[in-house]
Amino acid sequence: MSRPLLYLDVDGPLNPYAAKPHRRPMGYTTHRMKPEGWIAQHPGMPAAYVRPLRVWLNPDHGRRLRELAGLYDLVWATTWGTEANEFIGPVLGLPELPAVDWPVRYEAAAEDTFWKTRDLVAYAAGRPFAWVDDELGDADRAYVAGHHEGSALLLHIDPRLGLLDPDFRALDSFARTLGGRT
Repeated sequence: MSRPLLYLDVDGPLNPYAAKPHRRPMGYTTHRMKPEGWIAQHPGMPAAYVRPLRVWLNPDHGRRLRELAGLYDLVWATTWGTEANEFIGPVLGLPELPAVDWPVRYEAAAEDTFWKTRDLVAYAAGRPFAWVDDELGDADRAYVAGHHEGSALLLHIDPRLGLLDPDFRALDSFARTLGGRT
């Protein structure tokens, strides 16, 4: 039987980018990064002149995600793509993870869903999944319920706070309640 997938967004759940800029959340460390995706958002500017992106990461999240890897197959579901393996994974102590390859980014989606939703349902191909993201809403839950055969847990994460203890408990509980139904 297939294990459930855990789709991980970076900005919001792991990097609480919307927290007050002058107050790093407790437990987080500051990192300056220049992924290609960030440089591409500054067309015409030489890479050397692009200011690094400030990223806040909580090392304890790495430990907790490694524990969840005993229950889930972890997958990057972020615009960072495979660059999350280069910049985010090493800071958190995560192994290299597969990343969803987005055919189209930021395009308006049907049924008022977030642009990632259809692709994540397709990627799951009926496997149960949990998804942590700061852009989830009721339309996404309705779409998943109507178009995905497996169980799913969609957790909206406040981008000012990032993943919290109750989120990790919900992820653990969801995977354990699937039992033999995975």
